[in-house]
Amino acid sequence: MLNPGDAAPDFTGRDHTGKTVKLSDFKGKPVVLWFFPKADTPG
Repeated sequence: MLNPGDAAPDFTGRDHTGKTVKLSDFKGKPVVLWFFPKADTPG
């Protein structure tokens, strides 16, 4: 569990175009994560 102020661990995900990206790809840049449910799923 992370606490406020902790560094985020590196992780891999997909951007809005489906391209695989890693958090470390953005080192030194501001990053905003936006989570949303996949279409037609509860939540």
